[in-house]
Amino acid sequence: MTLSIKDIQAPVADEMKAFEHKFRQFMKSDVMLLDQIMNYIVRRKGKQLRPMFVFLSAGVCGNISESTYRGGAMIELLHTATLVHDDVVDDSNYRRGFFSVNALWKNKIAVLVGDYLLSRGLLLSVDHEEFKILKIVSTAVRELSEGELLQIEKARRLDINEAVYYEIIRQKTASLIASCCAVGASSVGAAQDVVDKMHAFGEKVGMAFQIKDDLFDYGEDEIGKPLGIDIKEKKMTLPLIYALNHASWLEKRRIINIIRNESHKPNKVNEVIAFVKESGGLRYAQEVMERYVKEALAVLNEFADSPHRRSLEQLVQYTIERSK
Repeated sequence: MTLSIKDIQAPVADEMKAFEHKFRQFMKSDVMLLDQIMNYIVRRKGKQLRPMFVFLSAGVCGNISESTYRGGAMIELLHTATLVHDDVVDDSNYRRGFFSVNALWKNKIAVLVGDYLLSRGLLLSVDHEEFKILKIVSTAVRELSEGELLQIEKARRLDINEAVYYEIIRQKTASLIASCCAVGASSVGAAQDVVDKMHAFGEKVGMAFQIKDDLFDYGEDEIGKPLGIDIKEKKMTLPLIYALNHASWLEKRRIINIIRNESHKPNKVNEVIAFVKESGGLRYAQEVMERYVKEALAVLNEFADSPHRRSLEQLVQYTIERSK
């Protein structure tokens, strides 16, 4: 990949640095244990893609303001709350290569920490009367929950078709990136039609982002050891859905039986991976991902050219070219 996150971040580098400091302040608590956990969460932050989408979108639509910082912080607080709760639900001990909050401080504390983060995000918006931004972010959190529950419901029956799959990833992944872009636009006072346009842009990027994640499950470009984690968890992703739709009745029954009853066996998971590759599932998913990227860039091109817009274009490419 030619561009690094640092290059892409250039037009908002100062704002991102200031955001880091402000975000730490927003997370502070007088309770020593809570403050210790907040510091741990801040220290293990990832690439900061979500705040970048907020700040670059704000820059495309107007002048970055204090409202933009609060919007970025609200998204991070509410999203971090959902991740902390997710780790408890999944009984997961790791998050991005670090120990999860529940692994270090146990489930009860992790759930309370998630609640604290949620309340901080809500209070940050209410205290500053950021009601438009609160509505955007709260809608995304609602959709995240609905998407997760829809996926769990469908995983039990293994009856996901393409339309249901798109709805799941729109809610689970795309809604969050869409809310980042809409919050950015709203924070600089953009008109509602502009906010809606940025939301549509973010949603298309989010769809492409999740399909890229689904492709990782099958190994990178036919090389590297395939992971098959989605198959083990009985998640029906686009490459698999396509392959099943184009299989004979007998083959389809055989593969579904493996996923339902034998997905704990590595050799059986490899069988499913080979089936998907041979059926053209990866190629199809790649084409759909590229279509979403094209649609996202078409929306973005309706805005005036600027360093912020060019960085957003690069960020879109980064999300589909990343290797993890």
